[in-house]
Amino acid sequence: MAFVDYLIQKGVLKQAEAGELLDEAEKKGGVEIGDLLVEKGMAKERLLDLKAEYLNIPSKSVDPKDVPVDILRYIPEESAAHYQFIPIGLADGVLEVGLVDPDNIEARDALQFIASRLGLPYKIFLISHADFETLLGSYKGLSGEVNKALSDLEGELNKSDEVSAAVRQARTGMERALKDKEPETRIIEDTPVMKIVAVILQHATEGNASDIHIERMSEKVKVRFRVDGALYTSLFLPASVHESIVARIKVLSNLKLFEKRKPQDGSFTANIKDRKIDFRVSTFPAYYGEKVVIRVLDPGKGVKSLEETGLTPENIAKIRSAITRPFGLLLLTGPTGSGKTTTLYAMLNELDREKNNVVSLEDPVEYIIDGVNQSQVKPEIDYTFASGLRNILRQDPNIIMVGEIRDKETAQLAIQAALTGHLVLSTLHTNNAAGVVPRLVDMGVDPYLIAPTLICAVAQRLVQVMCPPSKKAIPVEGGMRVMFEKQFEDLPAQIKKNIKIPKEVYDAVPSPECPGGTRGRIGVFEILEIDREMERVILENPVEDAILKAARAKGMLTMKEDAILKAFDGTIPFREVNKFE
Repeated sequence: MAFVDYLIQKGVLKQAEAGELLDEAEKKGGVEIGDLLVEKGMAKERLLDLKAEYLNIPSKSVDPKDVPVDILRYIPEESAAHYQFIPIGLADGVLEVGLVDPDNIEARDALQFIASRLGLPYKIFLISHADFETLLGSYKGLSGEVNKALSDLEGELNKSDEVSAAVRQARTGMERALKDKEPETRIIEDTPVMKIVAVILQHATEGNASDIHIERMSEKVKVRFRVDGALYTSLFLPASVHESIVARIKVLSNLKLFEKRKPQDGSFTANIKDRKIDFRVSTFPAYYGEKVVIRVLDPGKGVKSLEETGLTPENIAKIRSAITRPFGLLLLTGPTGSGKTTTLYAMLNELDREKNNVVSLEDPVEYIIDGVNQSQVKPEIDYTFASGLRNILRQDPNIIMVGEIRDKETAQLAIQAALTGHLVLSTLHTNNAAGVVPRLVDMGVDPYLIAPTLICAVAQRLVQVMCPPSKKAIPVEGGMRVMFEKQFEDLPAQIKKNIKIPKEVYDAVPSPECPGGTRGRIGVFEILEIDREMERVILENPVEDAILKAARAKGMLTMKEDAILKAFDGTIPFREVNKFE
């Protein structure tokens, strides 16, 4: 019996009324009958009771204040959001769970899986969609904490002069910081704006976000977190608080409060729940007001090993061979956010730092490595990568790490350092490994200097990692198999014979443990090694096509092929391969 028939049987609706409601629901694109009844005046509590009677399960109206925060730990937030169920209590060893749609078989299966893993019996209750959404916000409390701060702010700010109030507040924070003269910032939460900023930083850190985007729209301020490479909108704020929030962040970062016409860069360090977190801040003048992007750097996560970056055993062997060379240049390349710095730190961690003097120039210093003399560049006092590199050579270094080659001067100094008996590690921005040589030429480095100094170039990108329970098999046949065969056809026979095309690959689908199907990211790589033959190509024809052709003849796998091999063994979803040309 359908729910509408049950309502007719109960005398809640007449046959004619039910027909009109069904027609209206169809015209509105499948709106639920219950929603239409609420629109026409039925109390939400009455509708919930009727649904519970129809489904033969108990209903419950839930007040978030009555749900202990520690109850939420029984069900992960992403599972709760995807399947629309949430823990609401624990009574006599039985977990009470509120469901929005008990007819959802996938949700019931996921709940059964989670409960069996917990070793807890459970009892389900029908709850309203409104109660569910309110409870969902309790997981991190981001919206709730910010809304409370916004309410406090309304009473604090002078509405006729919000900008002045923001500046006064910022000055207060600056005076306090100057008075304390502490080496690291404390996120003080004395005022509502400070509280809002503190909450945003805290939840970004706890949510493993790599970046925070705060951007003014026409009528509101949007806050987004970048998690596993994708941006997710986490919060909307009133447009009236935008300048106050930007002012607070500028105070923390030691930026000029009244400079809004040009971009500014700064940074600060804060203790977030007893963890020392570094924040790198960039402001950018946009149409509706300054946009702020904050990079979140957590030194507590430590340095990854080469194995943890996603490098294959063959590529690890190539890198370990390169970093044991007495001199030369090793370059990592890729766009911003592709994991170059992580790989660079993994290389530094492999070096013999006892017998070698290892010195680095970084912007910023993201992780501390014992035995490496790490230095933070400061362009505002003319301490740049180029000027720092000139001074490093007086420090009797064996190995030099330069955070990034950004200009002709730094490129030429790095080449000179490699020519004079130093091993130099650095990063560059190109689309692939073969593009490193023409990029250096564009920067004014002569090919006859590149050929004898460049050891290898490593290009990389980050792709999403498959959750093991989320695998869905896709048969490899027809056009897909032809595509794989064509991809590897120009490789040498001895390389191709080791590549086995499987009968199936996998894509990510929702599962109880991973509603998104993926969790975390891993690198895909290509490594261009420089030997005598490659030196000849660089001297005679230093263009990308010629270098790539020579590298393929020697068996170099591209980033796309590395991604395909990771898709073959189920490490990444097949859809990630499509991100590469």
